[in-house]
Amino acid sequence: MSLRYALLALLRVGPKSGYDLQKQFDTSVGHLWHAPDSQIYPELRKMEAAGLIEGEEQVRGTRATRRLYHVTPAGDADYLAWINGPLSYARVREPASLKAAYLEAADEASARAFLDDHIAHWQGELAQWEAELERVDAHGTPMLRERLAVTPPEDHARVVAFKRLGYENLVDRARAEIAWAERGLRLLDELGYPPRG
Repeated sequence: MSLRYALLALLRVGPKSGYDLQKQFDTSVGHLWHAPDSQIYPELRKMEAAGLIEGEEQVRGTRATRRLYHVTPAGDADYLAWINGPLSYARVREPASLKAAYLEAADEASARAFLDDHIAHWQGELAQWEAELERVDAHGTPMLRERLAVTPPEDHARVVAFKRLGYENLVDRARAEIAWAERGLRLLDELGYPPRG
């Protein structure tokens, strides 16, 4: 269901085509909620069938058309009910933690490679999200500029602050994942690996 609300958040700024939503998803909401393109169009059809959005055909050029979606009053009410309601948490499915819990069966080189790869992955995520925070502070993302354009000026600081809060959580998560894998490497050094055979 989070994909639905991510799409509604984008459409509440203004009407967009499925293609526009895909592009903005990748550069905005997609940092917080990943969804492949193959999920976006089916979800838009479900949302339209549920009366949360309406689509209208728009002529482009001499032969092409595109479907432009906008939020209906029912969609706006559903979005506000979600944003003001409690969050339903999913059970944890964390492959790295699962693997770590059984590393005693791995050889030392594989265990080290797993933890080194984990650090490298999260260092990449950390760099991306820290750069996104800089773009938020500079009002440098197209979606944020669109949101601010349709938001009263007295609410701009709130929009930026809460956008920042979302990315700060991702930055903190990346730092925690790096620290966790570094602890794992120290644990390998402390415990050592007896020769097998």
